[in-house]
Amino acid sequence: MRAQRLAWAGVRLQLPDSTLFIDPLTNPEAWGRALPDRLVPVDDAVGESHVLVTHTHSDHFDATAVAAALKNGGVLAYPAGLQPSPWPPNARPRPSPLWEPQLLGDFTATPVPASDGYGDTQVSWVVTAGGRRIFHGGDTQWHGHWWRIGRQYGPFDVAFLPINGARFGWREPVSGQPGALTPEQAVAAAVILGARMLVPIHYGVSGMDKYVEVDDPLGRVRQAARERDVALQILEPGTWLQWPEGNL
Repeated sequence: MRAQRLAWAGVRLQLPDSTLFIDPLTNPEAWGRALPDRLVPVDDAVGESHVLVTHTHSDHFDATAVAAALKNGGVLAYPAGLQPSPWPPNARPRPSPLWEPQLLGDFTATPVPASDGYGDTQVSWVVTAGGRRIFHGGDTQWHGHWWRIGRQYGPFDVAFLPINGARFGWREPVSGQPGALTPEQAVAAAVILGARMLVPIHYGVSGMDKYVEVDDPLGRVRQAARERDVALQILEPGTWLQWPEGNL
């Protein structure tokens, strides 16, 4: 299995005859000029394709990107209880209850608990295929399920985790607390999950009054990873992952 970082929180997992996308984003209006990420195209899937979304906020469920990824049909798997809208053409719905594995061609994807900064329904995804196991954390904040997930599904080859510790000002009264993992929390989560490598996602937005990231998220995640001896790979959008050496 190959793994490619897409824009923002997006990831592409690719096998010789099938492709799985997680939270693909290609819509430039999602963040506008606030996000400098290259919006990596997703209309070039190899073989059959499927999509996972962690939740339905517009920067994680991009109907245009899903439609492009599933232009030849495929499953859109999402947390049970949600109804993604607008519905992408050619997508087959797969509402997915927590802890229930979803068979998507040669991929097995299991939704596990996450915690959304606004309290909305959100999951993280555990994906296995091609002898690899990865964790994708959407834009979860810190929660108490890491230990159970790590015991039940770990260790992981790689954990893709948010690191920007964003503070929101859109809901009153403003909490002033991070609504997504901080760099230090992402490293701690990787340790608990048993991840052999951490790949940061969900960072890089600037110039917004009501969405403020921590200062220097990449510098802070590098420092935290050094302190806890966590392997770190920072990928620009469009770059393919170099898997850690050895097997789980």
